Amino acid sequence: MSTHPDSPRRSADPATLAATYIAAWQAHDWSTLRSVLADDVTFRGPLGTADNAEECLAGLRGMAQTLDRIEVHARLNDDSNVITWFDLHSTIAPPTATANWTQVREGKITAIRVTFDPRATLAGLAAAAGPVDAPKQEPRDEERR
Repeated sequence: MSTHPDSPRRSADPATLAATYIAAWQAHDWSTLRSVLADDVTFRGPLGTADNAEECLAGLRGMAQTLDRIEVHARLNDDSNVITWFDLHSTIAPPTATANWTQVREGKITAIRVTFDPRATLAGLAAAAGPVDAPKQEPRDEERR
């Protein structure tokens, strides 16, 4: 067990857990990220949903493929809730202003809700995927004549 004072295993402080979640995601440190998530954590955001820790990690891994960095501007919290306001810098879109609500219960993150305008990210994902060839269609009977 880690003995660092800010370790999520030692500190159930919601702000510390939220900061650990963001830092671990940015660093692709999946074991640390998993250590702060409750088994039944839920995630809801413009690009996906998850209903347990493994689904949540899979979604965050997917987003990490285009993640450049996270620039945190503010973090506000009470006894069980943390709102983190940040710019999400990616390799496929301009920086995206993002609000992330993290709920903590019994020393683990139990809910994550994210909101941002996904249009630039979706356009970047589509551009990265490249053009899609339309399926070839057989000419209709009247076109064959």
